[in-house]
Amino acid sequence: MNQPLVSILMPFKNTVNFAAACLQSIVVQEYENWELLAVNDSATDGTEFVFQEYAARDARIRVIPNAGSGIIPALRTAYAKVRGEMVTRMDSDDLMTRDKIGILVSGLLHHGRGHVSLGLVHYFSELGISDGYARYEKWLNGLTVSGVNYSEIYKECVIPSPCWMVYRDDLQACGHFQPKRYPEDYDLAFRFYEYGFSCIPSSKVIHLWRDYQERTSRTSVHYAQNYFLGIKLHYFLKLDHKKLRPLAVWGAGNKGKNIAKTLMNLGITFYWLCDNPKKTGRQIYGQEMLDYTHLERLEHPQSIVTVANETSQKHIRTYLTGLSQIEMKDYYFFC
Repeated sequence: MNQPLVSILMPFKNTVNFAAACLQSIVVQEYENWELLAVNDSATDGTEFVFQEYAARDARIRVIPNAGSGIIPALRTAYAKVRGEMVTRMDSDDLMTRDKIGILVSGLLHHGRGHVSLGLVHYFSELGISDGYARYEKWLNGLTVSGVNYSEIYKECVIPSPCWMVYRDDLQACGHFQPKRYPEDYDLAFRFYEYGFSCIPSSKVIHLWRDYQERTSRTSVHYAQNYFLGIKLHYFLKLDHKKLRPLAVWGAGNKGKNIAKTLMNLGITFYWLCDNPKKTGRQIYGQEMLDYTHLERLEHPQSIVTVANETSQKHIRTYLTGLSQIEMKDYYFFC
């Protein structure tokens, strides 16, 4: 098999308890033609010493100080040093299966440029996995098995941040890590979607995702819901919103209110719908809440659905399907 050089980008901070296991899972990869660009984002707990020890034994590992502060500057720092034809990510607290790099490379070699090579993920934790993470794993892997990840991109991040690989020139074309928009992995997934990169289906678990209380996705303000909503609305308005079509927002919970407030600030007209008789006719932010059937009076509308309840979502999907509307064209679930 042709073995192009793979550049692995890995920002690290305070993961001293997990770094050795992570690095060991990389150095024993069956696919050997890789370089690890490990960027020290101001670690204070001895993590850097672990990386330096591995780098001293394996010339494929380079430890680099972050040119800035935070994960996006760290990724930019790593990307500036890339020599590989293909690029992937890794987190310093996770584990690779021995065949991970080889599987991702094989996918790209077979399908070519304009594709994102993916694998299935599995969460693990010494304290057990929460129901929320278990559901996310099942949902994400369900999309990846069929390669239909973009079909639900407005719900949640559909590309696992440490389990993708693309050609370097494709990553360059879509702006690599230039945007300073958090969460950075979700933003990158939207840019893969924007540039039309096809997701390669996968049926094998190749990445072990560690969960623990101090994990960045649990502790950083950049992974709060308002950041996710901001990215969703930004890309919806950029990529999928048709300005000549009336826009409806479903739901008056916190997410619905955040979306409505942002649309108002942007001067974008919309109709605010709900199925709760107690809220119908009320004014929120000076705008009247309308019964959901008002949608039938609108000519060829688009809808943003912010209702989180799964039973309600099923009812909404059934209703919209009955109106011959198509998901990801006429209506978009934001949760």
